[in-house]
Amino acid sequence: MSKKTLTGVLTAVLVLGTASMALAGDEAVKAAGMWVFFGIAIACGAGIGLAALGTGIGMGNAINGALQGTARNPEAGGKIMTTMIIGLALIESLCIYALVICFIMVFKIPDMGKLFDLIVKSLGA
Repeated sequence: MSKKTLTGVLTAVLVLGTASMALAGDEAVKAAGMWVFFGIAIACGAGIGLAALGTGIGMGNAINGALQGTARNPEAGGKIMTTMIIGLALIESLCIYALVICFIMVFKIPDMGKLFDLIVKSLGA
């Protein structure tokens, strides 16, 4: 199965799953709500981790290029350093945007008391 086909199938499953949850009754939505909040918490942790990993790799490549450029042409070291610092700031801003989005998503999680009540109701106890 090609990547395009797999991506299309997964997207269709997500869209149809979301639509079916929206059309379901109140009890089904409340029971699924617990898993939605669990998914948000896991996704936020994984998202900021991946963002930090990506920006770390990007910053490492930028610093590597700047050091190699300075080693080849020491007279251009000042200009290379200035350009590298601006580039690093732009790369770091991407990780900060991911952090802000994760904070927004985490603050959508309701009070833990409500979440525990949902868990108890879904287990039928």
